[in-house]
Amino acid sequence: MLTFREATLADVPVLVPLIESAYRGDSSRTGWTTEADLLEGRRTDPDGVAEVITSPKSALLMAWRDDDLVACCHVAEEDGAGYFGMFAVVPGMQGGGIGRDTLAEAERFARFEWGLGEMRMKVINAREDLIAWYVRRGYTRTGELTPFPYGDERFGVPLRDDLAFELLVKPLG
Repeated sequence: MLTFREATLADVPVLVPLIESAYRGDSSRTGWTTEADLLEGRRTDPDGVAEVITSPKSALLMAWRDDDLVACCHVAEEDGAGYFGMFAVVPGMQGGGIGRDTLAEAERFARFEWGLGEMRMKVINAREDLIAWYVRRGYTRTGELTPFPYGDERFGVPLRDDLAFELLVKPLG
């Protein structure tokens, strides 16, 4: 059983390590959603997480099992639709339904708290397993690609020269 709440600035010190562990470095290889073979460097930092928490029409949702933080995700309103990102599940707990439940909470939040009818996200196109996971949860691949921001280390240091973001969408009706 998971419980969810919106993050506050006091949560930044526990959120940054969770997000980093799920995306980068050897710890991320424990799970199946790692970007360690695509990108090096940081996924985020305390300032980036604080900005997500304090921005208008933006929430960082935290998923708890008992007293343990097990997942988080960013939900925002962008151009009249929900945006989903900064999704992280403790690597050793991936594959057990926590991600599915956290995504469902993000969709519920966007629909019922903000009245939004669609959720959007951008996923690195090379992450076919992850894209397939989202497709199984009702997201549609649009084929719309945004270039990866090479040279902007806020997004990591790419290990390949063929990365882009693909837009996925899902109606929340």
